[in-house]
Amino acid sequence: MNEMPLPGNNACEQILGWQIGAGLGDQPAILAGTRTLTYAQLCGLVNRIGNALRGAGVGRSDRVTLLTKDSPEMVATYLAVLKIGAVAVAVNTRASGEDLAHFLTDTACKAFVFDPEFSPIYSAAAGLTTHRPALLIDDVAGFAAGHDDSLETAPVLATDQAFWIYTSGTTGKSKAAIHCHRMVSIAHLHLRENLGVKPGDKLFSSSKLFFAFALGHCLIGGLKCGATIILHDEWPDGPSIAAVVERHRPDLMFCVPTLYRNLLRDGYAATPPFTAIRRYVSAGEKLPEGLSRQWEAASGSPILEGIGTSETVFLMLVNTPTAHRAGSAGRPVPWAEVQLRDQDGGVVTTPDEPGVLWVRAASVAAGYWNQPEKTAAAFVDGWYCTGDLFSFDAEGWWYHQGRADDMLKISGQWVNPTEIEERAIEVPGVAEAAVVGVANEDGLVRLGLVLVAQGGANEKLLAPAVQEHLTKHLSIYKCPRRIAFVDEMPRTATGKLQRFRLRQLLMEEQA
Repeated sequence: MNEMPLPGNNACEQILGWQIGAGLGDQPAILAGTRTLTYAQLCGLVNRIGNALRGAGVGRSDRVTLLTKDSPEMVATYLAVLKIGAVAVAVNTRASGEDLAHFLTDTACKAFVFDPEFSPIYSAAAGLTTHRPALLIDDVAGFAAGHDDSLETAPVLATDQAFWIYTSGTTGKSKAAIHCHRMVSIAHLHLRENLGVKPGDKLFSSSKLFFAFALGHCLIGGLKCGATIILHDEWPDGPSIAAVVERHRPDLMFCVPTLYRNLLRDGYAATPPFTAIRRYVSAGEKLPEGLSRQWEAASGSPILEGIGTSETVFLMLVNTPTAHRAGSAGRPVPWAEVQLRDQDGGVVTTPDEPGVLWVRAASVAAGYWNQPEKTAAAFVDGWYCTGDLFSFDAEGWWYHQGRADDMLKISGQWVNPTEIEERAIEVPGVAEAAVVGVANEDGLVRLGLVLVAQGGANEKLLAPAVQEHLTKHLSIYKCPRRIAFVDEMPRTATGKLQRFRLRQLLMEEQA
């Protein structure tokens, strides 16, 4: 039987609206600074924006690109786009003009929604692309004013496109992962089944909503659970996150390791607003075991690490309140299949043997937009190849071993950069460490170590101290001869390390 387009397939229908019938219409859906939007108010705003978009000619499958800070209007616009059957594409709010030109060209968007402060970026982008969106919206509230509060949900196929997420660009130019309406069917499961989220709970993500971690677990999953999501329109740092936590007192907090480290360093973790938080969740990059243990000692609660990607949106490997182990990525969720595969495509079944992580779940992307070769390589028979190396132990705990494309062969031996980095940060005075492979004048790949020194540390004394420590604890072929210092590591907007930029730095110094 052929699938029929139905309103119930629509992602917005699954996320929003049921709260009214359940008697939750007066419950806060969004807290943003001094503003509160109830579920009834959010539904009304979504419908007004949806009617305005339809009236302006935006229809099924049209792309709507958003360059907006996290706000009630951003959330409502995103959901309105889904509700009318169009495709929502939220992009990095720290995008350059060149980045935005790429997004506009790639999406060929019918509408571009942006905050007025981003007008200069749009002007710069307009000079780099021939695409001109038919509709420019820099005042969502004004655009939607006067439109009807009721809106019929567009019937869609479960396999129709709902939204795109641009990858964070750890290896170069971003590509768009295509997500369909069906993915929302599992949006609430980790939150409800593992983390105990219920209506009335307050959820806060330090990451921005264009990032899959926040989008999936707050905007989509949090609202689907009937929870209250807390928005923060500033770029996150320790003091601003602490201010939000002090003001709104979240029950659950989603954060990345870098910010957990900063909050711990600045003394926030042990303060009453943080010790009162019921659950902490981490994703985005590997959470160091030492940081995990220090955070639990200070706050009284463990950080529950998990692994997800822009292509899966939700976490596929998770630690839970009742089953967690510091240093591990957790165990597979019941609603996803995961496998480790070796370089020949065989399934790894032996504990402690590394392999590349493959995932199959309802939320896995349909592929990459306009990238047929990359789609064919990464998406096979419903499975997605994450490119991440993992191993699992005899008790079923999974451990991240780095990226498959970060593994380096030195003197005929495979080297995992993570092993060296974790040893380097054991040296007093080292704040961060990253290892990359750089070809020397003979074309052979050799290790380069890039460090961030803690305030006051003497770099000239620190470099030999690190080399001595590595030599003491690692095989000689794992000890980098080249050490460079940077003021801060280059990272994507979502906190992921950009190793290709470190590689470029070392190559330039070598030239």
